[in-house]
Amino acid sequence: MSDLRALLAYASPHRAVLALSALLMLFESVAALLVPWAGGLLTAAMLRPGESAPASVGAVLWGMLGLFALQALLKFGNTYLLGGAADKIVSDLKVRLYDHLQALPLSYYHERRLGDTLSLLTNDVYVLSGYISGTALALVPLLFTAGGAVILMFRIRPTLALLAVILIPLFYLLAKIFGRRMRPLAAQVQEEYATAIAIAQENLGMLPAIKTFTREQQESRRYREQIDRIFRLNAKQRGIYAALKPLAQLIATVGIVLVLALASTDLTDGRLAPAQLVSFLLYAALLTRPIAGLADVYGQTQMARGAFARLRQAMEEPPEPAGHVGIALPAVQGEIEFRAVSFGYGGRPLALQGVDLHVAAGETVAIVGPNGAGKSTLGHLLMRLHEPGSGQILIDDIDTATVSLASLRRQIGIVPQHVLLFNATVRDNIAYGRPEPGQADIEAAAVAARADDFIARLPQGYDTLIGDRGVRLSGGQQQRLALARALLKDPPILILDEATAMFDPQGEAEFLQACHSALKRRTVLLITHRPASLAAADRIVRMGEGRIVEG
Repeated sequence: MSDLRALLAYASPHRAVLALSALLMLFESVAALLVPWAGGLLTAAMLRPGESAPASVGAVLWGMLGLFALQALLKFGNTYLLGGAADKIVSDLKVRLYDHLQALPLSYYHERRLGDTLSLLTNDVYVLSGYISGTALALVPLLFTAGGAVILMFRIRPTLALLAVILIPLFYLLAKIFGRRMRPLAAQVQEEYATAIAIAQENLGMLPAIKTFTREQQESRRYREQIDRIFRLNAKQRGIYAALKPLAQLIATVGIVLVLALASTDLTDGRLAPAQLVSFLLYAALLTRPIAGLADVYGQTQMARGAFARLRQAMEEPPEPAGHVGIALPAVQGEIEFRAVSFGYGGRPLALQGVDLHVAAGETVAIVGPNGAGKSTLGHLLMRLHEPGSGQILIDDIDTATVSLASLRRQIGIVPQHVLLFNATVRDNIAYGRPEPGQADIEAAAVAARADDFIARLPQGYDTLIGDRGVRLSGGQQQRLALARALLKDPPILILDEATAMFDPQGEAEFLQACHSALKRRTVLLITHRPASLAAADRIVRMGEGRIVEG
């Protein structure tokens, strides 16, 4: 029940619409409870025509027709409202989840498959929205209908009603037995869905390698095996789910047959009028619908609990501090100091061990060393993409741990080894470096990065779409766009993280020449292992095994 309350909290912004839908459901239940009563009146009118009948056949028929019309109208209104509410809940839940995922530190994604995260956004939110707007909301009218039918049956014939009530624990026992199998199965289905998404996402990103090594058939088979695994689990789940409702209805039908057997004696002895018997049987039949529906609710609840557990686990992950939390870092000169900084990625040896490094404002420092020495980690810690385990990082003698993330990151630019570009135009990718820049600013940044020549040769120039991650550009062109984007930001501190790794010697020379004027008046961390890049540095710092060994 605590899970249900926590889940419904996500729907609280739409409680007015959901409350109205619940009210319409209750009115629909009231109309349904009136039908058996009207059926008794109709029976009395048919068996006792004339003045002795409580109502005429025509009046009762018109009344029943009105009840059915009212039920249809309420059903329409409820379906319409719930459909809109479900869409809004999905939209809000997706945005809320996305905002939280975006706010999580990078360490969260280092420990998880991307497919698990995508599954939350593409599958779990729909499961939960359908449960909130459909299954959970229908619980109140189902209980109201069941309770109302039992009470009215007791008013007609308590001994017969008692028999129907005795059967209810059998439904609960049946739901518990099936629930023990459904809950773990539902969780397994969600996990396998996430795995399938992860395989597809990874393979589509690795498509050049798959084609190069002619592994299409093997990867297709691996994806097919995963989909088949999901199919088999869904078949098991469907079988259990399909058996639950018919069994519940069968138990209810057996109860009705027993009621009929006992009612025949009461009818013969005169303790039960024919009209009362008809109403009683109609209430008993009506009772089977909410009982079967409650079994359906139980099954759907088990499926939703798995999705909600995954959602809650993600939402409970602590995010980065909000961008505005902390003091605003003023415009800096660019002096950087690492004081006894240590850091380790979860479950791995320390990437940095007591690092002390001072970089003067306006200085270009080349940081070199073997792979895994901790070079890139320095840049990540400087931007607070990760937090150091111990030590301090200062900019202009201000501890970066005390400043807001937004004010810190606005003053640091980065050109990474693996360039991250959007499936958008050249203009949009460069403009990402500054909010709402003018075209002149974009072109000036492209010129500074020596990217304007190749941009002019593109089919639509700055309006050319470059594809996912810039796939329609060469590696060198991607690096130039990344540099232009960083220069448009005009940061006093610039990190070039293996920025020339994609260039041949000539391209590297041209890139460094482009950087020469761009690096003036900036503090630059030039992370590299290529000798040609060292010519651009004022000083060289060598790292090894997470420590500074020279410089």
